[in-house]
Amino acid sequence: MRTQLFALPLLAALPSASAHLHKEAQKAGLMYFGAATDTPGQRERAGKEEAYPRYDRILADNKMFGQTTPTNGQKWLFTEPEQGLFNYTEGDITTDLAREQGKILRCHALVWHSQLAPWVEEATWTAENLTAAITSHVEHVAGHWKGQCYAWDVVNEALEEDGSWRESVFYKVLGDEYIKLAFRLAAEIDPDAKLYYNDYNIERPGPKVDGVIRLVKMLQDEGIRIDGVGMQAHFTASEAPTLDEQIAAIESYAETGVEVALTELDVRIPVPYTDEDLAQQKEDYTNAVGACVQVPACIGVTLWDFYDPFSWVPDFFPGEGAALLWFDDFKKHPAYHGVMYALRNGTRPHHPHPGHPGGPPPPPHCDKKKKGKGCDKPGKPGKPGKPGKPGPWYA
Repeated sequence: MRTQLFALPLLAALPSASAHLHKEAQKAGLMYFGAATDTPGQRERAGKEEAYPRYDRILADNKMFGQTTPTNGQKWLFTEPEQGLFNYTEGDITTDLAREQGKILRCHALVWHSQLAPWVEEATWTAENLTAAITSHVEHVAGHWKGQCYAWDVVNEALEEDGSWRESVFYKVLGDEYIKLAFRLAAEIDPDAKLYYNDYNIERPGPKVDGVIRLVKMLQDEGIRIDGVGMQAHFTASEAPTLDEQIAAIESYAETGVEVALTELDVRIPVPYTDEDLAQQKEDYTNAVGACVQVPACIGVTLWDFYDPFSWVPDFFPGEGAALLWFDDFKKHPAYHGVMYALRNGTRPHHPHPGHPGGPPPPPHCDKKKKGKGCDKPGKPGKPGKPGKPGPWYA
């Protein structure tokens, strides 16, 4: 059953002062709730050092964020700026932070048509030498972080909006073989990492979702491992998919046997914004997180950073911004409370796929020390069992 989140009282959406996103996400059955972060002093973080102490304290709180992703440091532009010359400095900053703080690490991204080093786009390629270049890149980059990544975004944004293959430098030379190559290599080099395809505008049913399913099945038919689909979930307030559309998209991926995650969630609004804009943003955030909580295949949510001044949005979408959950002054957006509401009320808890940590505890009403009060009672031959009383997080 799908829970229509906004049919429930808005006053109940206000969490206590001690509410934490990752802690509540795990209670709801997710593996994690996290936030991506970028290199201090670089790009959107440049010149804003006065915000670092408060920002760092929030990010370091594992009850708030139990997972992180480097927004830029593992991309081709930074890891192999010249052919055969590898630089892991920026990527190591975030991976070291994840290790030191005990966070789950999602790694991003091995093969992508954007943020490529200039030499990749400027070279004259043959099938043979481009295959060699991709092989070298994946072997070095995935090999450097082997054993540290819960998941890798192996291929990023390989599809056009109509679901056809993007005419990238890789596709023009190798066709869809470059996707197969990247996943084969990643599986060999980091066998314990979950291997994801990651893309945007794949959160509602349509031709691009169909394209993702085709990509997943193409790999599966070739016997190539793919473990997950990453829905980036970069949304514009009022244009975001509905709750039901997002549930339908997640379920369609789950039918192929893969897990799903929201990997780069943000919801941009006009700047300056109105109370109505913030209310719409809250609804869109609530629906996104609520959809993930309602489908067992969806295992986690990552914000594409959490602090508005560090967002990529204003530089790419002039006139829009305030896309995250903390304002410039570190006060929380109303959308924060919508997310918390979705985590607490979105659905009954579910257990992740076998082998995944982070499943929910037994319902609080099930106390085996008190003669099993509230616990499921097993049946006997010819007599069905009796379910226990559900815990308070059931919707």
